[in-house]
Amino acid sequence: EENMTVTEDFSRVENTYQMEAEVCITFSDFGKMQNVCNLLIEKLGTSVTISPPHFYHTPEAIDTLRRQVCVTAVGNTRRKAQEVCRLFGQALGKPLLIKEEETKEWGGHIDNHLSHSADSLTLQERIQNATAYASCRVFAVFEIKGKENRRTKLL
Repeated sequence: EENMTVTEDFSRVENTYQMEAEVCITFSDFGKMQNVCNLLIEKLGTSVTISPPHFYHTPEAIDTLRRQVCVTAVGNTRRKAQEVCRLFGQALGKPLLIKEEETKEWGGHIDNHLSHSADSLTLQERIQNATAYASCRVFAVFEIKGKENRRTKLL
C-alpha cells in the first residue's frame, strides 16, 4: 500500500455516473510490473490505459551500487595481488591499507520519477537512459609472506 496511490474522480454524465480512477504504483521489480500491467489489461480490456513507466533510482539504491562497486574493486585488487604473489612464490597476507581513490558515476536518473521524459522514447531507450553505472579505483597494500620450505615442516 505504501507504494501505491489511488485517485478517484466521480462525475455525472446525463443520467449516469462515471468514475475514473488513476492508480500509480512504484515497483522495484521490472518483471512484477510487467505481470501486473498484463493482468490489468487482460481483466479490464480497453477500459484501462497503461501509461509508459518512469524509471528512476532511489538514493538508497545508488548508495548500495556505490558500496557494491567499491567492494568488487577491493576483491579484484586482492585477486590480482594473489596472482602476482603466486608468480613469485609468495603468499598474500592480510591487507595493511585499503583506500578508495576515485569513484565515477554516470547515466541513470536519481530520484527522477516526477520528471516527465519524452513519450516518444521506446521502452528500451527509457531503460537505457535510466541505467546507472559506477566505477571505483582503490589503492591497497597487502602483507606478503614468504612460503616456508616444506622439507623443514616434515622434519
